[in-house]
Amino acid sequence: MNFISRNSEKILVYSSRFHRITKQKCSRRMFSHKGKYIVQGFSQNDNYFTVALASAYQSNVVESNIRLDSEFTGNDSVDRRKFSLILPPPNVTGDLHLGHAMMSTIQDVLARWKRSRNFDVTWIPGTDHAGIATQVVVEKMLKKAKNVSRHDIGRNEFLNEVWKWRKEKAGTIRDDLTSIGASLDWSKEYFTMDEAQSNAVSHAFVRLYNQKLIYRGKMLVNWSCALESTISDIEVENVEVIGPTRISVPGYDSPVTFGEIFEIAYKICDTEEEIIIATTRPETLLGDVAVAVHPDDARYANWRESQTYLWHPFRNEKIPLIFDDAVDKEFGTGAVKITPAHDKFDYDMAIRHSLPAVQVINGRGEICKGFGEFSDQKRFSARDLMKNELSRRGLLRNVKSHKLNLPVCMRSKDIVELLDRPQWFVRCEELARNAIEAVETGEIRIHPENYKKEWIKWLSPCRDWCISRQLWWGHQVPAYECTHGKKTIWLVGACRKDVEVKAMRKFQVDTLDDIQIVQDPDVLDTWFSSALLPFSAMGWPRIDDFYDRKYPLDLMVTGHDILFFWVARMVMLGQVLTGRVPFTEILLHGVVCDANGRKMSKSLGNVIRPQQIANGASLDDLRSEIEKSYENGVLTLEEVKKSIDGQRKLFPNGIPQCGMDALRFTLCSQDIKSHFVDFDVNVCHANSRFFNKIWQAARYTITSHERMDLQISDVVQLDMLEMTDMDRYILSRLGNTLEKVDKAMNSYNLHLATGALKSFFYADLCDVYLETTKKNISDNIPSGKVHCHVLASCLSVGLKYMSFFTPFLSKELQRHLSEISNFKPREWIDDNVEMEVANVLEICSAIRQLKNDNNIVRKHDPIVHLFIHNQSLLERLHQFVPHIVTLGIIKDVKLNDSSMMNELEKFAIKSTAGFECSFGIETNHLFVSQTTNSELNIKKLDKLEKELAKLLKTVSNEGYLKSSSPAVQAKHNEKIRQLRVEIESMKQIRQHG
Repeated sequence: MNFISRNSEKILVYSSRFHRITKQKCSRRMFSHKGKYIVQGFSQNDNYFTVALASAYQSNVVESNIRLDSEFTGNDSVDRRKFSLILPPPNVTGDLHLGHAMMSTIQDVLARWKRSRNFDVTWIPGTDHAGIATQVVVEKMLKKAKNVSRHDIGRNEFLNEVWKWRKEKAGTIRDDLTSIGASLDWSKEYFTMDEAQSNAVSHAFVRLYNQKLIYRGKMLVNWSCALESTISDIEVENVEVIGPTRISVPGYDSPVTFGEIFEIAYKICDTEEEIIIATTRPETLLGDVAVAVHPDDARYANWRESQTYLWHPFRNEKIPLIFDDAVDKEFGTGAVKITPAHDKFDYDMAIRHSLPAVQVINGRGEICKGFGEFSDQKRFSARDLMKNELSRRGLLRNVKSHKLNLPVCMRSKDIVELLDRPQWFVRCEELARNAIEAVETGEIRIHPENYKKEWIKWLSPCRDWCISRQLWWGHQVPAYECTHGKKTIWLVGACRKDVEVKAMRKFQVDTLDDIQIVQDPDVLDTWFSSALLPFSAMGWPRIDDFYDRKYPLDLMVTGHDILFFWVARMVMLGQVLTGRVPFTEILLHGVVCDANGRKMSKSLGNVIRPQQIANGASLDDLRSEIEKSYENGVLTLEEVKKSIDGQRKLFPNGIPQCGMDALRFTLCSQDIKSHFVDFDVNVCHANSRFFNKIWQAARYTITSHERMDLQISDVVQLDMLEMTDMDRYILSRLGNTLEKVDKAMNSYNLHLATGALKSFFYADLCDVYLETTKKNISDNIPSGKVHCHVLASCLSVGLKYMSFFTPFLSKELQRHLSEISNFKPREWIDDNVEMEVANVLEICSAIRQLKNDNNIVRKHDPIVHLFIHNQSLLERLHQFVPHIVTLGIIKDVKLNDSSMMNELEKFAIKSTAGFECSFGIETNHLFVSQTTNSELNIKKLDKLEKELAKLLKTVSNEGYLKSSSPAVQAKHNEKIRQLRVEIESMKQIRQHG
């Protein structure tokens, strides 16, 4: 017997099972529920103790009290099958969002499932230094706190500030992941800028360079003028602009107008004629080196026979008219200006026609020197000057509204330029071929399979990958510009000493006295270091037992949106650097959207953090976060207003407290392999209520043990011979559920696993079985003890599987429940008993439906008269009469054989319950019918006939016999037979009123 002694100084807990624990000897929480104190905490030997199970599920109490294992270290067993994976590293820049929550939950669910199957699981966490994102955040912080830029304080001091900031943020992500319940091996945590990772990056760069797979060259790259750096394709967001729209651009005092197309005349040399070109970028006119038209465009046929030139209005030189099949005849006038230095289409065409490239815009976003009055002007200011000057010269023919996609840098919000700059590149052609082969041969399997085609399409052909960035934060390129006299060469080395030795050898000198060695100030693309993680996180380039056992990874889980930016590059670099594929399976999940299917965006007000869902958030709390984003420069005033309006519509009452378990379960209840995964807070809250249903089942089980004088802590021995059909039924349902879960997990269909578990706990256990046990337990008869053992077994085993998705809830309840010794779920499966009970449940469901349709309630003392068409079923139903009364919520049930069918006519309220049973309902004088039974029967008959017609259409389909198995065909044929029998019964009921 537990009891609590409470005084002003300490709380003492006395228990027959636990030590006497004082305030000084344990970490504990005390809370009051309806005046009753409940104490929970940890004893000296770290065993959790509990006095009572609270009367209702409260996620905040459970999740704050439960101490999940914080370290899940693999035991490096050679006897067990391994399952190794890494957590795609969240950026170190801030809190986790729902996308991170889904990714980490998916991996955690699979890791917990694999552990339950005795796999040696290694799941390694880490964080990404996030070059551009981190640099931008720290720059903003410095500007706000000290009113200085990185250029004001210099590179070394700026990097010190970044490291200081990173140290302050280091624990936030770990705390967030732990709060989600992620069972990671924190002993192997990495940071992509730590010493081991930096060593791996330098080693990889040098090896790839020595294999001639990395080179320095000039090519068009995405360029952010605000950052003065190249950026990756994934950091470019194409914003749709429909017609003239004013958009704020960094470095401009007022918004810039986009969404216009300019028609400009190019005069044909030595004639009075002209060709009109159309462009959305008139400022790049200065770099035009040709005008191109389609060779089949009749409008320009006259100029094909001889070389034609046009007069450049600003450079005072001739440029050629060229003919190329790539020109779109339908765009504008069919004539396009060719500016190779600032457009990929034009760049490729210039190569085909041997045209030069004239750079117009520099890295700061200004017009280059040598262009007269336009030089040193900001590019969009030059646009207005160009427009005015073209108009003055009589060359501007028109300005029209135009729909376009504007490339915007996601980090700086600047308009992205394409610039021809010297950069470091990875040659991708051969690497891409190898990556394609790995997928085509099945060496790597992609889920879902449709991405296999995308993989092949994207990688053939594959452009060379620009890996250098003009930033300060990141892995500095291990390449050095070495000068001796008038000769300058680039040398690559893992460290400066290596390069010094190489330089003396190259220049054939014995000392460094006359050699200048300067390391490239650029840093490497964050995706380059991330592409090494499957093997660098395992210790590469050091090869040891751990690396040999754990690499390659068994699974890579990530979003489909970075399949090519990250996953493909991991495969390419993994193959060439380790000689093996970095992982054998890829699981791609969708992008998390809101309940309306919109991508989450701060400007829409639909971004929510996991902690807000777990703990709840008022509308004021949500609004304050939006205002904070404005203060930090993330949102404009216009976006703030739009965001707050969006929040008010989506969350008019704020976000209810749901708990992390509900968040995890809800995310996994969607088909994670869909392109988009819609998240609805209301569904999440409903799942929290579902957990309370399980909680109440656990409380009922505990109190039932007390009533039957059983110890809930005793190990359960199940004896099938002592069980009723309902006991065997629920164990069979449990066995089938666990098989469904395992099958779903094997195929990464987590939503089918959560669906099976929810159906079992909600419908089978709570709504059916638990209800049928109440009378026997209440009457304290022997079969009640068996019910208690079965209840405890179902909860104990079911919660083991629920723990993959809901570790907090499961651990809390499992602590209060007994273990089961003979855990053999597959042996519990009994198809016959399930079919038997299914017939009973179909009858109960039909009874409840007819009662509901006629507004018959308990006070009407409903008595159901069943007329059974099958003698065998009639005999079997006798044992289920008490359950029909309980589940049908009726006063009594009378069983009749088919010979009594004429008696059915006297009941005003009647229907069928499947194809083998008809029934009528008798009520007392309090019942007054408000609906004619005939109308209800017409509706039911119509429904049955539609179901039959649909099934007949299916089986008559041409491909049905070829594609469906004999078992499926037999099942469909039997269903058709049953529907026809039930339809005939319904027609007879209608005929007799």
